[in-house]
Amino acid sequence: MTREEITDIFTKTGAMLTGHFRLTSGKHSNRYFQCAQVLQHPHYTGMLCAELARRFAGKGVETVIGPAMGGILVSYEVARSLGVRSLFAEREQGKMALRRNFSITPGEKVLVVEDVITTGGSVAEVIEVVRSLGGEVVGVGVLVDRSNGQADLGVPAEALLTVTVETFEAENCPLCAAGTPAVKPGSRQA
Repeated sequence: MTREEITDIFTKTGAMLTGHFRLTSGKHSNRYFQCAQVLQHPHYTGMLCAELARRFAGKGVETVIGPAMGGILVSYEVARSLGVRSLFAEREQGKMALRRNFSITPGEKVLVVEDVITTGGSVAEVIEVVRSLGGEVVGVGVLVDRSNGQADLGVPAEALLTVTVETFEAENCPLCAAGTPAVKPGSRQA
C-alpha cells in the first residue's frame, strides 16, 4: 500500500483528528490519532494489518503480541495474515503482564505491534514482558508512528504511517495560551 492509500483510509474513517488534545504523556498537541475509528472497520483493518504483516514476512515470526487495548485488534489481524498466534499484554497493578494463561517460550520469535505510538512507552513495556519470558523480539510494527521518529525501541521497526506532529509541554502550549480547551479523547488517563 502507498502512503496516500493509507492516509486516505485514516481520513475516510475519521481516525485523524485536529484540535487541542491532552496526550497520555501529559503533553498537548494539535493532532490526534484515534485508531479505534479505523479499527472499527474490519475491511480497512484487514488491509492495513496485511500490509504490516507483509513487512515482517520471512522474519520467522511465531507469535504476535500487542498491548491492550489498542494493540489487540492489530495483533489479531497481523497474526492472521502471518498464520501465527496472537496474544495481548494488559496492565496488572499498573504494569504490563501476560494474563489469561498466555505464555511465551524461551527462544520464541515474537513481533510486537501497536495501533499508534507517541513515546513508545507501552510497546517498550511489552518488549520487556516478552524478553523477561525468554522470547526474542524480532521487531515492532505500528499503524501510526507519531513520535517524529524519536521512539527508539532498540529493534527493527515498521510504521505504516509516520507523521510529524507538534507536541507541547502543557505549561508552554500555544493552544492553551489562545484559550482553547484541551480534550483527552483516548482510553488512558494522562
